[in-house]
Amino acid sequence: MSDGRVNADQQQQQQQNLVNPPVKRSLSLLIVTYACLFVGSIASSLLAKYYFVHGGSSRWVSTWVQSAGFPLLLFLIYFPHFVFKTTTRRPFTRFTRRHLVFSVLIGFVLGFNNFLFSWGTSYLPVSTSSLLLSTQLIFTLLLSVIIVKQKVTFSNLNCVVLLTLSSVLLALGSSQDKPAGLTKTKYFIGFLSTIGAGLLFALYLPVTERLYRSVYCYAMVMEMQLVMEFAATVFATIGMAFDGGFNEMVKEANRVFSKGPTVFWTVAILANVVTWQLCFAATSGMVYLTSGITGGICMTALLAMNVIGGVVVYGDEFGGVKIVSTVLCIWGFSSYVYGIYVKMKKDEKKKQMEEKEKGEYSGVKTAEDGGDEGVLEVEMGKVKDDVATADDRV
Repeated sequence: MSDGRVNADQQQQQQQNLVNPPVKRSLSLLIVTYACLFVGSIASSLLAKYYFVHGGSSRWVSTWVQSAGFPLLLFLIYFPHFVFKTTTRRPFTRFTRRHLVFSVLIGFVLGFNNFLFSWGTSYLPVSTSSLLLSTQLIFTLLLSVIIVKQKVTFSNLNCVVLLTLSSVLLALGSSQDKPAGLTKTKYFIGFLSTIGAGLLFALYLPVTERLYRSVYCYAMVMEMQLVMEFAATVFATIGMAFDGGFNEMVKEANRVFSKGPTVFWTVAILANVVTWQLCFAATSGMVYLTSGITGGICMTALLAMNVIGGVVVYGDEFGGVKIVSTVLCIWGFSSYVYGIYVKMKKDEKKKQMEEKEKGEYSGVKTAEDGGDEGVLEVEMGKVKDDVATADDRV
């Protein structure tokens, strides 16, 4: 085989490595990402309730804080290269116009989704909104099948059914949370807004999963997330400007918020901004490292933790229905994690068998048979190491 042919094969292999994400994901990175999702999801939910409990009422403010923390992603983008020297890839390298356009479009959709979520939350009781938002998991599975050809297995179908049932029981068991004086018109608006938010987020997960197939490293995911959140913030800022949202923030801080302006700006606004950004960034990381349906399942599974957080922080009742709902939630999530573990073991065993067969039946002479080691390396090729490009991918 000529040197030109070898170089061409090596270049083709390198190009494939740059486009496709690694087969063997970093377990430590996955654990850290889910830990951030865990903290961000629970903290943002509790802080969002804190804002409304103590007098906050602006839907545009609630929308704005969900994306305004995008500058925090600059630390994740620039520090690994310039400060920690853990990667040789410069930020925004191979960030194409296609990535930019799709990130901006998804960002505006995400901003509208945040607005629908805030609108629905402002009108509907917690029980009803939980019931409606839980349906996004079913939509996520269906859209994942259509958009990214997600295979429906017993593991993910069983998990979707259990988590949805858990959310339904939780919502039905919290019917006393319905606010007084809720008109039919406001209820209808809140109902449609929450359904729309669930549908858009269910669409967001598989669409980003498909887009991330052209991404070859975790840092690039954060770069796209930065653009998305910036676009979502622009959407929310325009809405606040037309609706007097900025003036509303100052008015609430000085006159309405019961804890005073200092707590308003530090806890209700700043802490909300940080935790929401942590939640969304970790969601994108989960989608990249696993899949859209897995990201949706992980977020829905945290609903049980949000219930416990409400009991601990706000003294919410924790009756029999909520206990059963929490058990179903943990059961569904645990079954899905076990299914992923079993699949990983099968894939690893299958790969080992393929590599063994390739070595045994390649038909190429080895050094012991009188062949040349250099010829053997050229003819058979180097076995791809899934973590060989970890410096650039992570």
